[in-house]
Amino acid sequence: MSDSKGNTEHLPGRERRRFPDISSRAYEHPADRSALVALRKLTGFDTVFKTLSGLLPERSLRLLFLSDSVRVSDQQFVHLHLMLKDACEILDLPAVPPMYVTQDPLPNAMCIGMDKPIIVVTTGLVELLDEEEMRAVVGHEVGHALSGHSVYRTILLFLTTIALKVAWIPLGNVAIMALVTALREWFRKSELSADRAGLLVGQDLQASMRGLMKLAGGNHLHEMNVDAFLAQAEEYEAGGDMRDSVLKILSILPRSHPFTTVRAAELKKWSESRDFQRLMDGHYPRRGEDQEASVSDSIRDSANHYAESVRNSKDPLMGLVRDLAGGAGEFGGKLRDFATGGARRPDSGSGSSTESGGSAPGA
Repeated sequence: MSDSKGNTEHLPGRERRRFPDISSRAYEHPADRSALVALRKLTGFDTVFKTLSGLLPERSLRLLFLSDSVRVSDQQFVHLHLMLKDACEILDLPAVPPMYVTQDPLPNAMCIGMDKPIIVVTTGLVELLDEEEMRAVVGHEVGHALSGHSVYRTILLFLTTIALKVAWIPLGNVAIMALVTALREWFRKSELSADRAGLLVGQDLQASMRGLMKLAGGNHLHEMNVDAFLAQAEEYEAGGDMRDSVLKILSILPRSHPFTTVRAAELKKWSESRDFQRLMDGHYPRRGEDQEASVSDSIRDSANHYAESVRNSKDPLMGLVRDLAGGAGEFGGKLRDFATGGARRPDSGSGSSTESGGSAPGA
């Protein structure tokens, strides 16, 4: 039931708010947009994109899933079929994309396809999540479809396969891996956008949090706690010294998804923002206005986001960036400490030694 303002009890079986003509700009993370702009400016990307757009065997992809997976419908995986239709209605996606369940014990989902997106979920994911957690995942994939992410995801999968095949050729995969690295950077950011779309569809923050915790720790909710899980994200960001900051960068480069705790923290932060509340109140950009959207505004929003991230980050490396930007006199000393293994956290006392794991802020 809804009150006089149209707010709803977002619980299983209850009616959820719809967003007619919503533009993907309403939920896209600023880092997603800026990474995509950077990707498109990468030397050679346009050529590769145009070439692959005509060569990728989209028909074979569809035939593969049609022949060796189970297509979701009103006769098969009916609960997923209803979730998919509901998600498309909530985000006002004109055409409901085909959805398949494929046998794979690893929990995963993806939205691929060049012309028409296809959603694929694994049996491992279906068996891991409850109904409301799964609803957020379906919304996540529908968000990818609405944003047009499936095209770049398909290219990433294809290029990753090509890179493995030519890895034995000296320097043969250098150019390809440059594109793969750029695509992965964008795709990690696009996951933050799709997480937001999943929240708009499920309209249950706790279900979204539970789903992310299960992806990290399996089906042991009785052993897990949302607040403690989010505290891990704070500890991950702030803990250690600048050597740990470099290790964090190196560990994320090969991944297609951000770390799960980071995704949870980002989603919770957005759910508490004024932008999210305005969106839920019906104030959001429409698709009909996309043609008039300012590219410079998007770039400025992205730049502001990164500036704020650096400003508010507790990561020691980001502290070094702030010092460099501000011309702080301590920059040389901190760089020397880092090079000699004596780097310290910005807030450490004068008598403390380097510790790579500090306590979780706010724990």
